[in-house]
Amino acid sequence: MTMPDRRARVLARYRSLGSGELFAAAVFAFLAWFAVAPWLSSRESLALVSALVPLLVVLVQAGVYWLLARAWVGRGSMPTSLARLFGALRIFTAVLLAIGLVGVIAWWPSRGLVAALILGVWAFGVVEYINYFVVQLARPISAGTSATNWLRTPRLVRDMRAAGR
Repeated sequence: MTMPDRRARVLARYRSLGSGELFAAAVFAFLAWFAVAPWLSSRESLALVSALVPLLVVLVQAGVYWLLARAWVGRGSMPTSLARLFGALRIFTAVLLAIGLVGVIAWWPSRGLVAALILGVWAFGVVEYINYFVVQLARPISAGTSATNWLRTPRLVRDMRAAGR
């Protein structure tokens, strides 16, 4: 396979990943606003927002990253200014997840199913954060289960490091 063919495949994959993450954020927001929120009390709604906002922030960051990465993949490295921005977002998002958990606990829903749903939304945000900023959790099944594959550094973090961040 030639380098232009390989780059074209990677560009298509990055476009798919980026648009997929942005679409997921839109779906979560739409479902929360139109399908779930009308059934919640104001207290439960506050807990949902506390869980949902950090998840949406992670998904939008991820989608934007994949779409922006198309500019340097196979040609160079992530711009230093962008690496700094994502480094700051890494810290901001961790703080936002912690604040979100405080909100979920402060406005803890009395209904068990609602509490499980809201806690699940917050936990999914944590998993997405870990996947993009700590350890790559999402990988093809063909990657296997060896320790080397399990403890893989996320692409975003590798791009940030390559940029000197």
